[in-house]
Amino acid sequence: MGCFTSRPSKPAHSSSSSSSPPSPKSSPPPTTITSKEQALSPAVQALSKSNLVLLHPSTSEYEARQSSYWSSSAKQLSPSCIIQPRNAGEVGKALRILTTTKTSFAIRSGGHMQWAGANSIGPHGVTIDLGLLSWTRYDAASDTVDLGPGGVWRDVYHELHSHGRVVAGGREGNVGVAGLILGGGNTFFTPRAGFACDNVVEFEVVLADGSVVTADGKGENADLFWALKGGGNNFGIVTNFKMKTFVTGQIWAGLTFYPKQVTQPAAQALVEFTDGMESDPDSNLLCFFAYTPQFKDVGIATMSVQVAGVEKAPAYDKWLALPSIMTTCKMTTVPELVSDPANNLPRQYHDIWFTASFKNDVRIIAKAAELHEAMVDEFKAFIPDGDFWTQCLFQPLPTLFGRRSAEAGGNTMGVERQKHNGVLFQAAAMVRTPEQEAFAYPKVRDWIAAVREFAATIEDGNLEWVYLNYSDRSQNPLGSYGLENVGRLAKIAAKYDPEGVFQKLCPGGFKISAANI
Repeated sequence: MGCFTSRPSKPAHSSSSSSSPPSPKSSPPPTTITSKEQALSPAVQALSKSNLVLLHPSTSEYEARQSSYWSSSAKQLSPSCIIQPRNAGEVGKALRILTTTKTSFAIRSGGHMQWAGANSIGPHGVTIDLGLLSWTRYDAASDTVDLGPGGVWRDVYHELHSHGRVVAGGREGNVGVAGLILGGGNTFFTPRAGFACDNVVEFEVVLADGSVVTADGKGENADLFWALKGGGNNFGIVTNFKMKTFVTGQIWAGLTFYPKQVTQPAAQALVEFTDGMESDPDSNLLCFFAYTPQFKDVGIATMSVQVAGVEKAPAYDKWLALPSIMTTCKMTTVPELVSDPANNLPRQYHDIWFTASFKNDVRIIAKAAELHEAMVDEFKAFIPDGDFWTQCLFQPLPTLFGRRSAEAGGNTMGVERQKHNGVLFQAAAMVRTPEQEAFAYPKVRDWIAAVREFAATIEDGNLEWVYLNYSDRSQNPLGSYGLENVGRLAKIAAKYDPEGVFQKLCPGGFKISAANI
């Protein structure tokens, strides 16, 4: 999450009026079944006769949706067709056809997951694209908001701001609603309100058999409600999220840039900030050691976000005392912050992400930064034009987060088992070509392995939790949730999807059937 550029950008404003999906009665574009499609897939034939909106290869609509993936890695896979449901009933119709024909499928909401196959699929399969299920409907009576899974957080925040409200959602404007929540969702408001999933009060879900159910924490499908809070796409397709909202106004937020010579005091400032979150849960921080094409070198940046609007709150004293290059921190709003391109990672790169969580220890942070700089030197030698990005990203992970989840009724992720304050770590690289991705992937993988090896030399240095939304396909986030939670998730998946459709036909994401303890 986040990036920094050589100069701050002005916030990008967008219209954010509440929108509803097109009427179910509207006719889809005419479809023609080609001889190639007839030979390829019985599912395509059935779908073409179903009155669903269907996008075929070689059409401009199909190409536009494929091009709209955030990561070039994800869009390398091209499905036999794309289904765009207009409501929950059409999601159910699509699922019934796909299960009857035993056709593999991908589920796409905002299209921001970084690895090929997470939210995309090859020519043997079909993509269920939830892009038309995009709405933000605030209800003043209950102070809740209904969110469509295909929306992005930028539009959610702009609409809610018109009502003087905000929700615990994504920290980048381009991130999709569904993916963030179903993976847990770390937010600006986690120290105060818990993870994004902890703020859901009801899910509308289409099950594998095409039926539509609701799940809440008050008794109706309560087990499914719990499972969806961090359990990914193992149980059904969520077609509406009802979330708590809360009052918001101005916040104090922005990026501050530092020379890499302050690495050691910056690491110490991060440790002290994390330990101090108990006393100021309205102050949050992300710390980046990063290489960018603009600087052609590694630099340090922080994103400070004080959600109560306290300018230069005492929690930031150590950071404010460090020599800085420049800052964009100011009084602003959540929609302005997440819409600023300077605060969002660039599109159309091949992306590699790995993640881990560590004890809040200055030695681990400094080691990760040291190994990152050595890796960047290797990247510079292989990519002489310097057009790549890397991120050595640290975020506070105090025990407070787990307590907030427990107070909200609990979720699947098991963070409440954490015994020590920690840091959430993301190791990331962004490169231009598949060849560069093949070079970079083992470098990033080995980097995070080396950090974990070093952390193991410190008592309780490695923490269990692996954040699903930052994980590489080779990682095991569900397995990190703990033996009891994994067993419970497996039973719930079997109850709501007895044929294992989301385990066998939906290969993307992280499968509870493959979780290793």
